[in-house]
Amino acid sequence: MPVLAGRWSFASGLTVLVFLLPVVAGLIGTLLPAFGYLPAIGGEQFSLAPWRALIEPPGVLTSVRLSLQTGVLATLLSLAIAAGFCALVDASPLYRRVAALVSPMLATPHVAVAVGLAFVIAPSGWLLRLVSPALTGWDRPPVDLVTVRDPQGLAMVLGLLLKEAPYLILMITAALHQVPHRALGRVGAALGYRTAAAWFKLVFPLVYAQLRLPVYAVLAFSLSTVEVGLILAPSNPPPLALLAARGFADYDLQRYFPAAAAAVLQGLLVLGALAVWRLGEWGLVIAGRAWCERGRRGCAIVPIASASAALGALGLVLGVATLAGMAVWSFAQDWRFPDLLPHTFNLGTWARQSPRVAQTVSTTVSLALASAGVAVALAIACLESETRRGRTPTHRALWLLYLPLLVPQIAFLYGFQVLLVKFALDGSWLAVAWAHLVFVLPYAFLSLADPWRALDPRYARSAAALGASPRAVLWRVRLPMLLKPVLLAFAVGCAVSVGQYLPTLFAGAGRIATLTTEAVTLSSGADARVMGVYTILQAAIPLLAYAAARMLPRLLYAQRRGMA
Repeated sequence: MPVLAGRWSFASGLTVLVFLLPVVAGLIGTLLPAFGYLPAIGGEQFSLAPWRALIEPPGVLTSVRLSLQTGVLATLLSLAIAAGFCALVDASPLYRRVAALVSPMLATPHVAVAVGLAFVIAPSGWLLRLVSPALTGWDRPPVDLVTVRDPQGLAMVLGLLLKEAPYLILMITAALHQVPHRALGRVGAALGYRTAAAWFKLVFPLVYAQLRLPVYAVLAFSLSTVEVGLILAPSNPPPLALLAARGFADYDLQRYFPAAAAAVLQGLLVLGALAVWRLGEWGLVIAGRAWCERGRRGCAIVPIASASAALGALGLVLGVATLAGMAVWSFAQDWRFPDLLPHTFNLGTWARQSPRVAQTVSTTVSLALASAGVAVALAIACLESETRRGRTPTHRALWLLYLPLLVPQIAFLYGFQVLLVKFALDGSWLAVAWAHLVFVLPYAFLSLADPWRALDPRYARSAAALGASPRAVLWRVRLPMLLKPVLLAFAVGCAVSVGQYLPTLFAGAGRIATLTTEAVTLSSGADARVMGVYTILQAAIPLLAYAAARMLPRLLYAQRRGMA
């Protein structure tokens, strides 16, 4: 037994090494060029020249402001919409059904949502087609209307909302299982509070304690996303993360130094935003305690929650429209403004693109299967080690797990690429799979951890009492009973892998093409029909993985109602 425990502990250490090494090495590899040191391209000594080169051109402060403005606003609105939605429908019997509707948006990668949204809100998009020419008088797209890449980044905020609000709804739903929210709701009703007010006063403080790290991850991503910014953000000047990405993509190697400085500045920006958010939490605790002590039954939180839930419903409709619009485009032969739908549909675009798309789909699927499979295996190894040793990870370990999600990708992926170059792995399929694993592993572990820990330990004890070895308990008792959570964790991993843009670009050195990298490239002005093909395929792969994860247990355990 001690030997087996040692082996599982080794698996846990390997897991930490797999996803911490790229982050730590990447941060060092980005920090050194930010101060002028990278001998491979002529940086022989430390200096502040990269920082001077960064701040010298005009527009850097605007890039910083734009990053903060879009990131913080998207996070605040996502949290408000998710909390307002859950507050209003938590006690409703329709809660599970409505919450299940967010699954398609969760499975759809950010790039697919951003591309679809760009079509819906564009001057030639569906929204204007609905009212043109009847209400607008326009029979051709207006040339002076800016709805995508607007200077304030509102389109980017909307694109982030469509993905982050469903994610936070899922996180709140998971956290509700850990608190007596039904009983607290009844207590609030007995004291004369309306449903939403009781939920915010009694339930939300307990839920937010478990929601803090997901909120921080949303804030870090929203502040530093590149792929969404490439499609929806203004380009001159762009958000800070895009500014750094442009420098790393420049053919002039000397541009790498100010790009590294911009990446470090992006990391400091996220760190500062997280610190300010934490201070805001303390202030909100003080204000919230005073609000609760006043005990007023009629309060403004109810209409605010209603408005947030209404915005969430509109966002869900808009999210479905983004995917539907690209699906229509992929089958359209000719679709002129202001027609609401194309006059004719055919499979011509799919037929023409199938030879090229086949290889891209194959690469995308293989990366998703490999990274998700390894991530689930490592998560199972960690959780099995935890079970056999009888130790639950501390809160610090959870912070460690969230580290790749809290550190901006642009802040360490260049340094990780330098590491891959030294090991002669850059541009390889293996390097891209490793880069994907860094981001897939936290999501796979977090998806599987709660169901694993919630499994009644008496099943394992009964099996052991009947003579089953620890290995037999794992393979014949624990894993069969947890098949659905394991498959769902695998599906989550596939969805995360399919949506990776920067890790594919840096680790693949531009030589590994996936649906996401191709979709971002096409979004700069390619045929909308071709873009629709790539976008739909990009959304379809995670959705198929989710569908398989839900259906397979029903097929395998059709005669075992509790396990199906």
